[in-house]
Amino acid sequence: MGNPGPRYRLSRHNVGFRTVDLLARRLGVRLQKPLWRRFAFGAARLGEATLYLAKPLTYMNRSGEIFPDLWSRTEEDPEHLLVVCDTLDLPAGQCRLRRKGSSAGHKGLASIIARLGREDFMRLVIGIGRPESGGPEAVVGHVLEVPQGRELELIEQGVAAAAEGVLRLLNEEPEKVMNALNQRRT
Repeated sequence: MGNPGPRYRLSRHNVGFRTVDLLARRLGVRLQKPLWRRFAFGAARLGEATLYLAKPLTYMNRSGEIFPDLWSRTEEDPEHLLVVCDTLDLPAGQCRLRRKGSSAGHKGLASIIARLGREDFMRLVIGIGRPESGGPEAVVGHVLEVPQGRELELIEQGVAAAAEGVLRLLNEEPEKVMNALNQRRT
């Protein structure tokens, strides 16, 4: 998940988009926006599996809106869904893979849960840390800012680890990938 457009491209909130972009580059997939659709989409055939990559173009808080159109295009079941997004609840660059769960206050995840009517889909979150002080306004500013220096380096390492985790899920049990990702420290 992320926000479309150059203004948000490198923001903390767009680590999900950056993970999808990294996977697309590695796999030689061109993400395209189908006519009249609100997402960019591409697919890669990897052995017996097909990996569908999608980026909602609805802005983060309305990410769930793409799913009816996405399901009609892929004919996949929500049980095969993996959402990649940011989290304030982990340090910069740390990853965590979970099979299910609540939105934990993440409005993009809340939108997906509301649209699907279920919480039992996998999510891979990449830590962006919390602002040191301030209320809700500070959080909004924090997620939309571009990280700098060591923080940027840690987040990019997290994006790379998340992309590797996605690829591992094609051939390995989720528990094995969870053990590797969830114990990795930046």
